[in-house]
Amino acid sequence: MIKNIAIIGSGVMGSSIAQSFAVSGYRVTLNDVSEELLQKAKKRIQENLSLIVEESGLDEQQKQVALTNIYYKADLEEAVREADFIIEAIPEVIEWKWELYQNLEKLMKADAIVASNTSTFPISRLMEKASFADRMMIVHFFNPGHLVPLVELVKHDQTKAAVVEETTDLIRRIGKTPILLKKEISGFIANRLQTALMREAFYLLNEGVASAQDIDTAITAGPGFRWAFTGPIEIADFGGLDTWQRVFDNVAPDLDQSVEAPAIIRQLAEEGKLGIKSGEGIYEYDDQIISQKLDERDRNFIKLGKIKAGVKETKS
Repeated sequence: MIKNIAIIGSGVMGSSIAQSFAVSGYRVTLNDVSEELLQKAKKRIQENLSLIVEESGLDEQQKQVALTNIYYKADLEEAVREADFIIEAIPEVIEWKWELYQNLEKLMKADAIVASNTSTFPISRLMEKASFADRMMIVHFFNPGHLVPLVELVKHDQTKAAVVEETTDLIRRIGKTPILLKKEISGFIANRLQTALMREAFYLLNEGVASAQDIDTAITAGPGFRWAFTGPIEIADFGGLDTWQRVFDNVAPDLDQSVEAPAIIRQLAEEGKLGIKSGEGIYEYDDQIISQKLDERDRNFIKLGKIKAGVKETKS
């Protein structure tokens, strides 16, 4: 039975994944290369939990219990020694991941399950220099990981069926919604769908069809409103496949067909305009606006999560 969780990498994703397990009662050890990074993660987790308490997602006692469930270790061996389940959430540099996996082979328990939160690399690539493919999974959480329900699961050809089952059950036990890919594919599912949509959004922006704000509103007030409860394939069924056949035939020939990042993204990135990271991207931001927008986003996600949970309970 899985009791002890180790998270390697304490950034935005690693800390929110740790929080998800801790709230659900698991003993979590969060590891990173320095005490300074771990202290930043601890502060981030405390702030995240306080916000959830404010929105009545947890009470103060539950918050304190969650905080006591998380241990912070800069020593990798200490962090993984007793772990039943290890999640790697380090930067997307394949050489760093390979080095980490080689170290894990010497330090972890013989039956520990290992998972990666990668959003970039196929699992076959991750396992090129490792010998534990039979107990390896991709568990791809979405930012913010403690609030977004979806977790994409990808197995290796050698992954044992029992490991897939244990991992799926574990993700469900922390209140997440796992989906299992039947085969390996670049970008998995959600990011492929996101990328297709965003390619067209930036095409419309580049063509001057509408402002960035109006393009964003077209999604948040339109399809995005429906997508919170109804997926694109079901929407096609609801609308009638004959209708959607005509939509595709009429619109698809005019859709953007580019096979690389939109020119406006490439240009702004080259200028160092990276979005909230730098204070300017498509939109402009100052520190107050960034803090305000992230706070608003997370509060709305908490409220939406409660609504969706209520709908799920009603159906069951």
